[in-house]
Formats: sequence, C-alpha cells, structure tokens
Amino acid sequence: MPQTSTSLPSREQIQAEYKWQVENIYANEQLWQADFDKVKNALPGITEYKGTLSQTPAKLAACLKLRDEINILAGKLFAYARLHRDENSANAKYQALVGKTEGLLAETSAATAFIEPEILAISDDMLAAFRREQSLAEYSFYFDNLIRQKQHVLSPAEEEILSRSAEATQASENIFNMLAHADMKFPDITGEDGQKITLSEGRYRSLIMSADRRVRQEAFSGLFGSYNTFRNTFAATLAGNVKKNIFYSRTRKYNSTLESALSESNIPVNVYDNLLATVNNNLAPLHRYIALKKKALQLDEIHMYDLYTPLAQAVKFNIPYAEGLKLVREGLAPLGTEYADILNKGLTSGWIDVYENKGKQTGAYCWGVYGVHPFVLLNYNDRLEDVSTLAHEMGHAIHSYYSQAAQPYATSQYTIFTAEVASTTNEILLNDFLLKATTDKQKKLYLINQYLEMVRATVYRQTMFAEFEKSIYDKAEEGETLTADLLDALWHTLNTKYYGPGMVVDSEIDVEWARIPHFYWNFYVYQYVTGYAAATTLAEKMANGGTGDKQRYIEFLKSGGSDYPLSILKQAGVDMSTPQPVELTLNKFSTMLDELEKLISKS
Repeated sequence: MPQTSTSLPSREQIQAEYKWQVENIYANEQLWQADFDKVKNALPGITEYKGTLSQTPAKLAACLKLRDEINILAGKLFAYARLHRDENSANAKYQALVGKTEGLLAETSAATAFIEPEILAISDDMLAAFRREQSLAEYSFYFDNLIRQKQHVLSPAEEEILSRSAEATQASENIFNMLAHADMKFPDITGEDGQKITLSEGRYRSLIMSADRRVRQEAFSGLFGSYNTFRNTFAATLAGNVKKNIFYSRTRKYNSTLESALSESNIPVNVYDNLLATVNNNLAPLHRYIALKKKALQLDEIHMYDLYTPLAQAVKFNIPYAEGLKLVREGLAPLGTEYADILNKGLTSGWIDVYENKGKQTGAYCWGVYGVHPFVLLNYNDRLEDVSTLAHEMGHAIHSYYSQAAQPYATSQYTIFTAEVASTTNEILLNDFLLKATTDKQKKLYLINQYLEMVRATVYRQTMFAEFEKSIYDKAEEGETLTADLLDALWHTLNTKYYGPGMVVDSEIDVEWARIPHFYWNFYVYQYVTGYAAATTLAEKMANGGTGDKQRYIEFLKSGGSDYPLSILKQAGVDMSTPQPVELTLNKFSTMLDELEKLISKS
C-alpha cells in the first residue's frame, strides 16, 4: 500500500494486512484489565516472602518464580499499551493506558525491591548450598551476576525508594516523546514535482536523499528549524535525563554514570574508551569518502544536507513492500532453512506494522513479548533503505524468538550489547546479496555507496553520538549546566572533527542532538558500533564459513542472557575486548571506498 497522497493517512486508512496484530497479546481490553488486576493482586503475595528468603531453597525458588510470573504479565501489559500508543501518539486513550501501566510497573518494582538485597544478605556458604537445588538451577547465572554487583545493591528500604522513584524520573523522556512526536509541527515544503508536502520525520528520510538539492536543503532547514524553535525545552529535558542517571549511578556508588551503564552487561569502561580511540584514529577514510562524494556530485561545496544523496543519481529504487519481502528472504538465505522458516512466519503472521500514518511513532523498532511473539514497527516508504530496515528489525525479532524459545524467562532477555549484532548481520548479508546479484554499473555504484553510508551512519556517526554522550555526562558530573548553547557548540565541534575539513558544517545541524531519542537511553548508542563490528565479522563467517559457523551463530541467537555478552560473542567467534573487529570493519570500508573510486573513474 504505497502512499501516493501528499498528506499522511489516518490510522483507520491503513489496510489491516499492513498492521501488526496487537490482539495477539490481548484480544480486548477486558482481558488486558484482567491481567492488570492479576498483577496488582499478586503484589501483596510476593511481599509476604520478605524476610524469609534465607529459610529454605524452596522459599527462594517460589519467590523468584512468582516474580517471573508477575514480570511476564507486566511485560505483556506494557507492550499492549505502548504498541497501541505508538500507532498514534496523539491518542489520549492509550497515553492514559501507558501511564497507568507505568504506575503498575513502578509498584511492581517497589514490591520486589527487597529480593536482591535479601539474597545478598545470605551467607556465601548457605547460598552455595541453596544453589545446588534443582529448583534454582535456572537462576545460576542470575546469582553469579548478582554477586558480581553486590557492592552496588542497597538495603531493602533504599532499593524500594529507588524503585518507587522510577515513574517520576521517567518524565524527561516522556516529555521529549510528546513534544517531538505529538505536539511539534513541521512546515510544508515544495517537492520535486512542485507540489506541497507536509514535512515529517518519516518523510524527511526520503526527502534528504532527493536528487534535487533545493528539496534537500528545504527539508533540512524545515526539520532542524522546527527543532531549533524548541531548543531550550529539549535542552532542559535532556539535562533532566542526564541528572536522573547521574543520581542513580552515584546512589549505587559507581565511579561514573558510564561505569554504571556498562556494569549491567559487565562491559569494562575501557571497551567504550577503546572504541572512541579506534574510530578517532581512523577518521581519514571518512574524510576521503566526503571528498569523493563532493567530487562525484560535482559540488563546489558539500553541505550536511548533501550527505545522504545517492551517488548514482539515475538509479531509482522503488521497492513495493511485497518485493522488499522477497529481497529480504533471498538475502538472508545464508542463515539456513530453519532461520528462513522463522523469518517467513514473522513476515506473514501479524508481527509487523508497515506504513506511516498520522501520529505514528517515527523510525523503526522491534519489541519482543515473552510468551507471544515479537512485534516490529516500520515506516515503510518503498525505498531500498526501508528494505534494509526490515531486514534489520527482523534480525532483532528472530533473535528474540530464538532466545525466548530456548531460555527460561530468567535468562531470556539478551543484553543491548548483543542486540544490535543479530540485526546488523542481516543488513550486511542483504547488502552483500544485492551487490552480487546486480551487474548494472549504476546500481552497483549505488549499492557500494549504500554500504559506505551504512558504515558512516552506524560506525562513524554513532561513535560521534557516543562521544557526545560521554562529553555531556563528563561535564554534568563536573557540575556544568547543560544549556542549549553548550549542546549546540559541542555538536558542531564533533561534526567538524568527524566529517573533516572538506565538509561545510551548516549551523542548522547544531541542534540535531535535540531529535535523537537514544540520548534518553543511557549510553545505548555505542552498542550500535560494537554490534556492527561484531556483525561484520559474523556475516563473513555466514557467507564463507561452513555449517559449524552457522550453527555457532544460531547458538548465539539462542543464548539470550545466559552469559555475559563478551563471552557469548566470543563463543560465536568474535572477541569484542580487542580493537580487531572495529579495525576489520573500517578496513572493509576503505576497501569498498577503493571500489567506489574505480567505478566513478570509469563513469
């Protein structure tokens, strides 16, 4: 159902076959309310275990299993509310349902806050004896991880206070989402055909790639001009979120917010620092790419709004959704028939919400719901990039499917550090497939540029994001106020460094930090880079390796959160504690850049 109108359709105008089936979680709100009441009524029951966990292994096991049951239901409740809200952020009914669920989640967290401090109060010998009981076998890694973080777990009373604060401290992100996705209005611009188009985040992604430079510049100025109007409000929401995370990290006695964020996955801080250093030491290929792009586009100056312009101007990829599905199936064939069967199930069973509509959450994501299936949000607009996004999000979805099928709830949730590996492996495999499948010179030029753009956007750009995030936390932890002027200046400086002397860093880009939702997710973005580097290594193994490599990859997908992410990846064949995967990725970038130069020279 490609969108031919210049105005966005309403939710009701989207055909049912292109909508996800949230009713697979709950057929109606009466069933949702029944589970809401069930969780509410279970909370007094779990608090009855308070003070008893050291009595017997059976008591401890019963408490942990009840907590799992509560969390599984709470996860379904929240997913149902959020998925419906994301269909149309302006829908007050589901705004209220999300708020109601967030309140319940805060209550749940507070009611169960005693568990971990009480487990840690059990003597080492007694806990070791308890762990020999079969009823606690599935919690083995949970106990290991808990003991590792013992010094950062507070008393039961303090943990309850922190848990109860969660709902209130979520305000900054909620305000950002409402302002950016519901209340903020973007201007009309004139499209390539001379018709007026209402700008949106979803449409911006197409317009910024237009062959018409006027259209790109209008879209660029219109989008960032809208964010600039609210720059002080966005600065206040971001600063509030930073203060929240600093508060939690200091309360838990971490040396820094970065250390606190990485601790959950047992990632050493030097992995983050080494990533920044490795990419900063390899900026020359990016500068060479910018210079080549300027030359290929025959520009006197290359501006920020030229970055996404395809080098093969005559190539137009108009890929309807059905064709996009076919390409994804073919591109991911190296992962084997079992993977293909699960992929097909996801593509045909109501997992995916395909098209943009008024008020819909921008971008794309996957949301795994334990005991149901994953859900994927897209804003598909018939572009090649949308096909790549589909492959990416289905990577997340099948990772969730495998891990939830293979693991008990206690170890079913993989960490963010490994999350981006499965999704990006799919993107790389798809792009490699498309490159091999085409003999058309202009299309090959486009696809090589597409690969280079993927590395630019995922490795270089996300590392720049990670460097920005570290800088603002360093400044805030030293007592500096995060004003809009400070954030603008830092963003401008980083863009100048990363893109090099050949790039005109337009002043409009200075406020781009304001539109990045990931900065509310506490040191999330660096994992796009580590994930991409790991995926590059694994994709090579999938394409060129034997059945053993493929089986190790499937085992990786099934591992969930059963071990620390660095260990899980090492078992799959990637050592992320070294610079080697990032260096390999940037070396491939340089090699593909050489190929691009050869093609351009023959044009």
